[in-house]
Amino acid sequence: MGIFSRLAQLIKSNLNDLISRSEDPEKMLNQVVLDMSNQLVEAKKQVAASIADEKRLAKQFEQEMANAQEWERRAMMALRAGNEELAKEALARKREYDELAATLNGQWTKQKTAVDQLKKALRLLSEKIEEAKRKRNVLVARKKRAEAQKAIQETMSGLRDQSAFDTFDRMAQKIDQLEAEAEAQTDLAAEYSGDALASKFAELEASHGGEEDLVALKRKMGLLPAEEAPVATPAVQARVEASSTKNDQDELAAALEELEAEQHGDEKRKAGR
Repeated sequence: MGIFSRLAQLIKSNLNDLISRSEDPEKMLNQVVLDMSNQLVEAKKQVAASIADEKRLAKQFEQEMANAQEWERRAMMALRAGNEELAKEALARKREYDELAATLNGQWTKQKTAVDQLKKALRLLSEKIEEAKRKRNVLVARKKRAEAQKAIQETMSGLRDQSAFDTFDRMAQKIDQLEAEAEAQTDLAAEYSGDALASKFAELEASHGGEEDLVALKRKMGLLPAEEAPVATPAVQARVEASSTKNDQDELAAALEELEAEQHGDEKRKAGR
């Protein structure tokens, strides 16, 4: 049982060392699990040796019991032959083997009990190591999560630094100044290029067209009354009437000419007959 006590001390010392030292926890946990696994391999070897001793004692006990039975058989054979002295000697040898067998039986019983206990302790140790591996995985996951949270906090601390935002504000002011200077240069270029008046009229026409489109849309939607037809002035009305009269006279003259041409054609046809 000494090996398992040493293993327990090793595990405890490794864990304490892990807590007190400043090395990388993940590497230290991996090393602890590796050491425990190596010690488990050695413990298995020693348990296997104890099992081999137990089996060897069992075979020796069986062999001594077989020897005792053999000398008892010989004693019985001597008695059948009428040789009591020889029978006594055979029985004396049987007692020696019986005593040796009893001694071996006691040793084998103790060894078997010890082996059973070692097997049980080995199973418990194996379960502890598996538990340690699971805890190692959990601790490693916690370590990585803590590192991620630390990195996030450091990033947030950097963002809370007012100097970074001051830089953004200063750059924004510079860009505003550049835009204002560019607009001023454009205005000056338009004013001194001789096109300032044309630009003003173009702006006026654009705005007037927009107003007309807006009024037309309102009338289409019924928000404004329909546009009234323009009233013609007397002079315009006189020109329209004069134009209409002239057109009527021209049409009448053309019709008379066409009628005369038809009559003249009829007279020629009659004369030809």
